[in-house]
Amino acid sequence: MKKPEAKRPRVRRAVPRPPQAALAARPRRASAGPGHDTPYHHGALRDALLQAAERVLERDGLPGLTLRAVAREAGVSHAAPTHHFGDLTGLVSELAAIGYRRFGMAMAAAATASSTDHGASARAYVGFARAHPGMYGLMFRTERLDMTRPSLREAANASFAGFTGAIGAYRGEQISTDRLTLDQAGAMTLAWSMVHGFTTLLLDGRLGNILARLPEGADADALLEATLRATMRPSRGP
Repeated sequence: MKKPEAKRPRVRRAVPRPPQAALAARPRRASAGPGHDTPYHHGALRDALLQAAERVLERDGLPGLTLRAVAREAGVSHAAPTHHFGDLTGLVSELAAIGYRRFGMAMAAAATASSTDHGASARAYVGFARAHPGMYGLMFRTERLDMTRPSLREAANASFAGFTGAIGAYRGEQISTDRLTLDQAGAMTLAWSMVHGFTTLLLDGRLGNILARLPEGADADALLEATLRATMRPSRGP
């Protein structure tokens, strides 16, 4: 009778580990619901990080927008944002480019909807800021942005072109985005100062004293309309 052969011990083969850079860039699996794990595709990870950054920005403000916070929000390695954007400046610059593109689209839609309502662009300006206060604030924090990045520069220039077109339509003339007359520059500065100042005061809660004294039923929208009427009212002679 043969003796049973002893089982040979299983030898685990060493699996080569990927380089550290590849590990950093590899996304973790993001939960897609109970019992399901869906990995990010490489091409979608960049967009997922930008979406996560926008959520962090609107929820926690610019001080809370860090690379680690974005990675945590997206459910990926803390090194993934660095791999795709280089640093925080790169990330917020690409995020601001998204903001400028949306902003320009909102302004263009307002201008298209009514070619005779010269206050439409101003309402779209304020409406965008109220709907996306974090993004709006980031767009004008130039010290945090890298304006040499092509995507941000192109988006900002397109937004400026839309603003130029709106002022040109109000003045009944074509305004070049490359060269301005002094009168054109003055009109643009006046319009921008008014709408940007109104928006900033409103978002910062500095219009509270005025809003509290408005007639019954009047709100911030009514105040904006009154401001537009006062700004657009033709000047009276001596």
